[in-house]
Formats: sequence, structure tokens, C-alpha cells
Amino acid sequence: MKSSPAISTPAGQLAPAPVRQAFLLLRTVFTVAPVIFGLDKFTNLLTDWTMYLAPAVTNVVPLPAQTIMYVVGVVEIVAGLTVALKPRFGSLLVAAWLFGIILNLLVLGSFFDVALRDFGLLVGALALNRISPTRRA
Repeated sequence: MKSSPAISTPAGQLAPAPVRQAFLLLRTVFTVAPVIFGLDKFTNLLTDWTMYLAPAVTNVVPLPAQTIMYVVGVVEIVAGLTVALKPRFGSLLVAAWLFGIILNLLVLGSFFDVALRDFGLLVGALALNRISPTRRA
């Protein structure tokens, strides 16, 4: 019985080409997208991001919605850069962030299509975590 090369590759070695390509694709997407969306929290060129914020958040955090979006933007930029530099940790950071976005949308009670899309992205971030190379101790 043959074992999968992706499974039998020791930590720290280069993965087979398809796994390496998947890793590069996922790392690129989870670096670029959070940085772009994070920067857009300051310009609102793509959309008015405050419409996605559940009122419960502004009840708990005593800041205007746009100020909260500035904080969200900074977190997203940091998450994207973390994926670029440390994809194994950064992917978990992005997955946790996406989980928070999904919860916010569910509490908001609308944009369920966006919540479902973000769930798919969360699964992709977890896949990136699983195929990210580990460093030898």
C-alpha cells in the first residue's frame, strides 16, 4: 500500500508540487485580501463597512461604528501580514477573525450569504494552516 507523499514528507522539507502550489495560492490570497479589505476600512471605496456591524457591537464597545471599523482595518492588515510572514500562525489568526465576522453577521440577522462565504474562507484558512510547513526545533 502506497502512502501519500504529502503525508509522508518529513517536517521542514519541501512538499510535492501540487501541495506547494496550493500553499502558495492560499498564502497569497490570505495575505492580499485581508490587507486590501483592511485598507478599505479607512476609505470605504468598496462598500460602507459600517452596515455590516451589528448594533450589539456598538452597544458593547462605546465607540462610533466607523472608529470600530478603523480598528477592524488595522486587525485585518496585521492578520494579512502575519500570514505572509508566519503562515502557520497567521492562518489561525485569519480563521479566528473570520469566525468573529460570521458571529457578527449572524447577530446582525442579515447578510447570511456573506456569512456563508466567510465560512468557506474560514475553511480555506484552516486548510492553509494544515499545509503550512513547520520549522524544525
